[in-house]
Amino acid sequence: MNKTVLAILAFFVLGGAVVYWKIAQQPQQGMGHSVVPPDTSDLESGAPMVEVSLPAELSDQAQMGKRAYEAKCAECHGKNAAGQNEVAPPLVHKIYEPNHHSDMAFVMAAKNGVRAHHWNFGNMPPVEGLTDGDVELIARYVRELQTENGIN
Repeated sequence: MNKTVLAILAFFVLGGAVVYWKIAQQPQQGMGHSVVPPDTSDLESGAPMVEVSLPAELSDQAQMGKRAYEAKCAECHGKNAAGQNEVAPPLVHKIYEPNHHSDMAFVMAAKNGVRAHHWNFGNMPPVEGLTDGDVELIARYVRELQTENGIN
């Protein structure tokens, strides 16, 4: 190989290394999601984090999901999935819209727990005593709440 080809090759290798290093040095933000959680500093601990409008009627599946939600999720995520300040986030929030958190994400969260990544509440532990079918009904309830509140 001649010196010109080697110089060009070295230029590209060095340039690629510099670009990779610059990218690696940038702080990671919210796992690639650009939605910023709301400022809740003016809310009391345990207060609902969002206002939730309720649908006039829930489907049969969502009604069953509501009962399961109230038994297993409301203690942390609050009544009607409005969240509880300093406890757990609202599920009626743009962060949990279907194209970012699928129904399967709810199933996996209940089964395995979740490492904190959008909110500063700490990690969510697995939820004992729920089947995948139970969580799918809970997701249906949450989705109907989300739809009523303009989250699709």
